[in-house]
Amino acid sequence: MMIVALLMAAGRGERFGAPEPKQYALLLGRPVLRLAAEALLAGGHVQQLQPVCAAGEEARVAAMLEGLPHLPPVTGGATRQASVKAGLAALAALNPSIVLVHDAARPVIPPGTIPALLAALEQQAGAIPAQPVSDTLKRGAGGLIGETVPRAGLFRAQTPQAFRFETLRAAHDKAGAEATDDAQLLEWLGEAVALVPGHESNVKITFPEDLLRVESTLLPRLLPRIGTGFDVHRLVPGRPLILCGITVPHALGLDGHSDADVGIHALCDAIYGALAEGDIGRHFPPSQMTWKDADSAQFLVHAMGRVAARGAMLVNADVTLICEQPKIGPHAPAMMARLAEIMGVAIGRVGVKATTTERLGFTGRGEGIACQAAVSLLVPD
Repeated sequence: MMIVALLMAAGRGERFGAPEPKQYALLLGRPVLRLAAEALLAGGHVQQLQPVCAAGEEARVAAMLEGLPHLPPVTGGATRQASVKAGLAALAALNPSIVLVHDAARPVIPPGTIPALLAALEQQAGAIPAQPVSDTLKRGAGGLIGETVPRAGLFRAQTPQAFRFETLRAAHDKAGAEATDDAQLLEWLGEAVALVPGHESNVKITFPEDLLRVESTLLPRLLPRIGTGFDVHRLVPGRPLILCGITVPHALGLDGHSDADVGIHALCDAIYGALAEGDIGRHFPPSQMTWKDADSAQFLVHAMGRVAARGAMLVNADVTLICEQPKIGPHAPAMMARLAEIMGVAIGRVGVKATTTERLGFTGRGEGIACQAAVSLLVPD
């Protein structure tokens, strides 16, 4: 039985009040959309994701989902209903048994939600998670209460909503009006849709303060990890001097199998160390010619990929270059910007500075450059 999820990311989220749609906002350093995708896949029930996004955002969404099992993003329509229909059409060739429809702006799916939905589908054509309405409801007009609405039997619908694929596709084909959600389409056809228990943590990001609510939910699940790294390379003639991803004008360059970027190498070791995944040599052995004169940026991309794969986030990184020459200060801002770019984090999370050894030792004699780095990660328990 194939189970596929539509990840709905075509909305603009105007109530969020930000230049970027809410599904692209960063939550604990990572896009909300990425967290929503990981939540769908977490239990192992969903085999494939079909992202649906706004026109022109396909490459951006694919990059955010790198490393996760997903189909090429498809372009949505002017309404959510049109976007879901476009996603269903893209899945026709796969013909899955069950499709889940999930808001990309819902980064938390509580454990047990998807199993409960799948169990309900054994008896019904559709199932949704829902929370009973607990607040008193008022119908108002002109700033005044018109009446109190009885809340008995009222529920707040959440996602993911689960359906038999062919049933949902038929419901969209027969739809003559715009529904508020996919479950309503089945209601119009007279199909029974089950309610399974929802959860308060299944928050749809609508306003900026919702990010803080969800962050408070996720933080207790993350434990701080510290990693340190240290690297040394000899200075030699005839090589460019590359430090923290930047080519620095200098008479000498660093000798090494790759481009010998001592800053990135130390930083990678710090990241791998915080994850307890060895060092850079384990992942990129110097005995392999593949890495001969390689751009060390790809090593850092890999290290950050491991951070993402573990569901972790980088809190900050601090790099200290140890040398007499060249002077690092004038180049530090560019180095910080480049490292932040490679790692996909805000520049304020990255520090680059330098020190000397007061002309003592090999760095003091100008024979080489050393670097030490430290990172702080938040890693799921």
